[in-house]
Amino acid sequence: MKKSLYFSILVTAMFSAHAYAADVSLSMGFVDPISSSYAKGGLKFAEEVKKLTDGRVEINVIAGGSLGGEREMIEGVQMGTVDIGTAANPVFSQFIPEMVLLDQPYLFSSVEEAHKAIDGKLNELIETKAEAQGMRILGWLESGYRDVFSKDPVTKPEDFKGLKIRTMENKMQIAAFNALGAVATPMPFTEQYTALQQGTISANENAICNMLINRYYEVIKNITRTNHQFTYIGVAISERAWQSIPEQDRPKVMEAMKTAVAWQRNDLAELNAFSEKELTEKHGVKFHDIDRKALRDIIVPRLINLTASVPQEWKDAVAEASKE
Repeated sequence: MKKSLYFSILVTAMFSAHAYAADVSLSMGFVDPISSSYAKGGLKFAEEVKKLTDGRVEINVIAGGSLGGEREMIEGVQMGTVDIGTAANPVFSQFIPEMVLLDQPYLFSSVEEAHKAIDGKLNELIETKAEAQGMRILGWLESGYRDVFSKDPVTKPEDFKGLKIRTMENKMQIAAFNALGAVATPMPFTEQYTALQQGTISANENAICNMLINRYYEVIKNITRTNHQFTYIGVAISERAWQSIPEQDRPKVMEAMKTAVAWQRNDLAELNAFSEKELTEKHGVKFHDIDRKALRDIIVPRLINLTASVPQEWKDAVAEASKE
């Protein structure tokens, strides 16, 4: 009697597990830790996908660079060896050259302008280029405005002279800091802490919250409010992974990303405010203002040639975001 009851329970459990198993299970990678706003945005996306597809589609968020660096992830998406990869737009511009427009320092005067640009015609242009390379753009999370983190205070343009600063592997960002007299030192995101610790570099740059999340405050104690660049975090899915999603669920996946993007934008603003308070009150980090107009006047004229070959249609799409 007991064996019969046990067998019945086992069979019921097996069928129940099968009934609730996802039809499609996809991995989504981030270079940042799971505590980052971007990875949390990925978790929100996974939650919404599961809810909207009634569990038929499952997204597994893998943070901390386990799927590789940003460039490696996007290459994997192109080849179909990575399901969903994420990368900052300066990395995407290595694959879609026209996106160098978005790498320009001091491009947008407000967060609202930056959102308007990526949510409009520009996104359609990027999507067309991405699809030709075997990937689809699901949406744009964001890192927002970036500031400079340094061992010594940077309070005026002259303080950049000789400063060894880590940059992304992006020609626009490298040229921008070199224009200030700094020594731009491109390296993968995951190598920054050790490089700062060992003195290979004496500065890096990112959103304020990344000083806290990545514990850079242990080795550097200054943040300069340069607001030099607005950065998006693109989410790309391989064509193979996209085709594995049932056709009726694809609009729901896109809807889930739209919800996640709105959630993450708000989360980032809250996290940056929280991080500034924590860094100042608990970790002895000092914040410095700088003449951003002076920085812009030095940098921007020297970078014009880097966007000379970009089609006018792309430039118009960015300019449209600045109109009222």
